[in-house]
Amino acid sequence: MQYQTEYLEVLEKLIAFDTTSYKSNLLLIDYIKEYLASSNIEITLDFNEQKTKANLFATTGPKDKAGIFLSGHTDVVPVEGQNWRTDPFSMTIQDNLVFGRGTADMKGFIACALVMFKKASKQQLQRPLHLCLSYDEEIGCVGVRSILTKLESLIIPPIFAIIGEPTMMEVATGHKGKAVFQVFCSGKEGHSALAPNFDNAIHTATQFVQSLIESQEYLANVGSQDLGFDVPYSTIHVGKIYGGKALNIVPNLCQLDYEIRNVTQDSIEQIQQHILENYSKKASIAKIHVENINQYPGLDTSCQEDAVQMVQGLLSTPSKPTKISFGTEGGLFKQQMHCPIVVCGPGTIEVAHKPNEHVSIAQLEICDVFLQKLLSTLL
Repeated sequence: MQYQTEYLEVLEKLIAFDTTSYKSNLLLIDYIKEYLASSNIEITLDFNEQKTKANLFATTGPKDKAGIFLSGHTDVVPVEGQNWRTDPFSMTIQDNLVFGRGTADMKGFIACALVMFKKASKQQLQRPLHLCLSYDEEIGCVGVRSILTKLESLIIPPIFAIIGEPTMMEVATGHKGKAVFQVFCSGKEGHSALAPNFDNAIHTATQFVQSLIESQEYLANVGSQDLGFDVPYSTIHVGKIYGGKALNIVPNLCQLDYEIRNVTQDSIEQIQQHILENYSKKASIAKIHVENINQYPGLDTSCQEDAVQMVQGLLSTPSKPTKISFGTEGGLFKQQMHCPIVVCGPGTIEVAHKPNEHVSIAQLEICDVFLQKLLSTLL
């Protein structure tokens, strides 16, 4: 279908690729390579071990200067079990809203960025423009880590980077870090008629959960506070717990999964130590085995950074910088590139991961104008 704006044409293509995290994103990557095909654009692909997914890094402009870095992720969350009114992988426009999986999180931004990047490649840039598109962000910022290790050899550290996650085109300067843990609680199997003679693994798990609850209360009352967040302290959350085979069998194994989301003033390691010390007062540490499954750092960019002021100045209606409740790849970029990082993109996280995900055309227009102004700073 023909649209008045090129970013809608591109967004329609991007939505049509089912890049759910457990699937390949290579068809989408091939489309982007073809769309950006130009002698003035250098593209580097970074594949996973199975060669089923890839990060894409593109750069245009002079190589000997610091430039501006744009970042987004290509994967989306599953749609199975959700009640969609439209086909989630076919773009639908109703009432000036663009529906489809990933429209807000975050193919809307990617579409606008690709259009701007293509225009930039045809200009005589005084500073370079970079674009990094990752895979497997939705399962813990997994895919981007390998391309990050290669950026040092590909570019001079940028002036600043923009992560295009949905913020309603407001500048966000921070988010919490996150760590995911699995706990395996062991017991001794036996007949439930003789239950007191055996160690119940589920009972052990409840003791561990109690230590999590107590540590959460400690963090809320005594831990660091950052009033920029809706929940101003570090949080602990149990998301899964399962164990047991039958009611008349004392279970010998129970597993629970929990996460820690920390404000940058708190250490994941210190919070975890507090949890384990609480548990040791209730039961033997020998009954549990804890594994750290995934972890990524928080982001805390000073509002006084020139980059923050510059990005705000490019917005038609700038507002006070905010902090967001969800995580991004921004903390990882900060660790690797040592430059200011801000989060700013079209749409709202309120509709992400839900059925009937959408982004307004008005938000895409604001993003498009913003990126065109950003391009003008490189000329």
